[in-house]
Amino acid sequence: MTLSPSVRRRLSCAAALAAGAGVVLMPASAGTVRAEPAPPRAAAPPDPGLLHRDGVQLRPREGSPALPEDLSALSWLVADAGSGEVLAAHNAHVGLPPASTMKTLFALTALPRLPRAGTHTVTEAELADVGEGSSLVGLDAGRTYQVADLWKGVFLSSGNDAVHVLAAMNGGWAETAARMQARARALGARDTHVVSPDGYDAEGQVSSAYDLAVFGRAGLADPDFARYAALTDAPFPGDTDAEGRPSWTYGIENTNRLLTGEDGVGTYPGLIGIKNGYTSEAGYTLVTAARRDGRTLLATVMNPQRGGAFAVYEEARALLDWGFAAAGRVYPVGSLEPPRTRPSRALPQAGGPSAAASASPAQSHTGYAWPAALLAGAGVAGAALVRKVKRS
Repeated sequence: MTLSPSVRRRLSCAAALAAGAGVVLMPASAGTVRAEPAPPRAAAPPDPGLLHRDGVQLRPREGSPALPEDLSALSWLVADAGSGEVLAAHNAHVGLPPASTMKTLFALTALPRLPRAGTHTVTEAELADVGEGSSLVGLDAGRTYQVADLWKGVFLSSGNDAVHVLAAMNGGWAETAARMQARARALGARDTHVVSPDGYDAEGQVSSAYDLAVFGRAGLADPDFARYAALTDAPFPGDTDAEGRPSWTYGIENTNRLLTGEDGVGTYPGLIGIKNGYTSEAGYTLVTAARRDGRTLLATVMNPQRGGAFAVYEEARALLDWGFAAAGRVYPVGSLEPPRTRPSRALPQAGGPSAAASASPAQSHTGYAWPAALLAGAGVAGAALVRKVKRS
């Protein structure tokens, strides 16, 4: 049977559509078509809804390693910092008290707005509202400090006194909280509600494993943030002159045991910081990163339910080990990239005004590029596939 040119074009278009969907259309005989399985894909875009589901989310490929067995955290996530791909997660978007990991968002917000050098003289008013039982670096009212030393107090000692002083320099406590909230939204971190910029327990203050990973990833892109987050120790001024020059110093040490190896916690090879925390409501929290063989991974662990005070580090260690072994051997379950506009519901018409645009991969609201064949198909089948992609 001879096929008309219009029929041949429709079959060709349907074949391209099916190839994007994972099947290949092969002619069995004249005028009939049957479906054959396509070869396995080397990669697959994530389902945008997976990270919003409860429980563990993982998309293993053949030969991928099993997840660690002893994870007890209420929420955790491991992601590739370079691509933003989330490799696996558990309750990624559950809102939990973040403790001092909230200081990552504080630094992201205030560092770009404040002078990186210079000095500041601390006042009584700036220290007046530091919460009872807070971690402190030891600032004294009336003393002049280098701005860089104040940031070391934030990152190493998790000093709430340093946060209060820097927040005052940034326009005040309430304005800093509002700016932090706006910064979180701009990064696509929608689980975070900021009440106390230092991470001190406050009613309604929450973040999530997903959001903290977003903050950590954005922070590593700022050289000063990355440098402070990776410091293991530093001298801190005990007394200063009017120019902030110290007459004597004392040592401060990073509270992240994976970085320092304190308290019997082994250091992690290639670790590059970021921030840990603890409060009575939050339990132990940690967002951290490590680099190995040219790849940087992020891990967030929130509130382990067993194993004591240092379980947060051991669970992060296990996730990083797994992530380095699993990278390239699992399909991503999501992305840390900010959401983007969903593709148009209208299918491009051949030769029409949008034909040139359809040659490039369309962007989903997760920031991933969907195969153009899924969006440039023919007829009802193509429209159905596009609707399925948009609902996922």
